[in-house]
Amino acid sequence: MGEIVDSSEWDTGDRIRREVLGDDYVDGASSQWEGGRTLEDLVVRFPWAGVWSRPNLDRRTRSLITVGILAATNRNHELELHIRGALRNGCTVDELVEVALHCAVYSGVPSGIDTVRMIRRIRSDSSSTIRQGESE
Repeated sequence: MGEIVDSSEWDTGDRIRREVLGDDYVDGASSQWEGGRTLEDLVVRFPWAGVWSRPNLDRRTRSLITVGILAATNRNHELELHIRGALRNGCTVDELVEVALHCAVYSGVPSGIDTVRMIRRIRSDSSSTIRQGESE
């Protein structure tokens, strides 16, 4: 495994990743093979410690942006994780549906439709906590 240069960077990234995606996901995703550990090191240090920890955008905003990008690029596995993370970060279902609508206009109606379907499925999942302002 590659050496982690800065353990405080790793700790910051790991903490934020767990706060957004949840311990269950992170513990299940932790790699047990060499190539996976190297990739996990990159993921924890670059997006989570290097980008998500920056002060100029709050986590709600980062979550909405991330959902939009993942919807637009058809990255459905990560999209599902980040919709759940967005809800955990205080985004409402209404806000997520607006992101899906925006994606439909700029990246194609199918991406918007798929995103709304995923939001609806996650919303009905009893383990998801949804804030006030959700769509009925």
